Formats: sequence, structure tokens, C-alpha cells
Amino acid sequence: MILVILIAAQLLIAFLGAPQALALLPLSAAPLVFLHAIAYALIMWLVGLAASFALKWVHRPGVRALGLALVLALSGAALITFAPGLLTAIPVKFPQLYVPLIGALIGYHLGR
Repeated sequence: MILVILIAAQLLIAFLGAPQALALLPLSAAPLVFLHAIAYALIMWLVGLAASFALKWVHRPGVRALGLALVLALSGAALITFAPGLLTAIPVKFPQLYVPLIGALIGYHLGR
């Protein structure tokens, strides 16, 4: 049950927090997808770290969790940037930024 709450908190905070954090930076449109991916991975890791201090049964994430979250989030960003035809082949339609968001989440939990 705690894992479900942690996942929900990570998704919500990363999805809402990344655009707010990136709005503070003067950016062009080209690297924005990759910066979203990095922000998603960092926020996932920070939420997991904060949860590990607040809740005794949540393990503290290490560098491996951050690294895997970054790798999978950036892989998702590369997928939607360089192979957009793959996403159009999926019958379910969703916003493209969900791919690096889910990649960051999977990477974080695989690295824990």
C-alpha cells in the first residue's frame, strides 16, 4: 500500500513540478523534452528520498535509482524525439511527455 502511495506521489509531483521548475529557465524548444526527462528523474528521486526520511518503511534511494531513472527517462525522450512513428502506432493516445515520465518512474523503482 505504501508503494502505491509513493508511486502516486512521485507521478503527481513530477508531472506538476517539472513544468513549473522548467518555466524558471530561459529555454528554447529544442532540448525541452530532454530537460523534462531530467527534471522528471530528479523529482522522482527527490520525492523518494524525502519519503525515506519521513516514512521508516521506505528505503532510501541510492545513486543507482537516480541513474536508472535518468537513463530510462532520457531514453523515452529520445524515443519520442527521434522515432515519433512508434508512438503513432500505439492505438491508445496519450501526451508524449508521459513516455519519459513513466520511464523515470520505472527506472527509479528498478534501481531501488
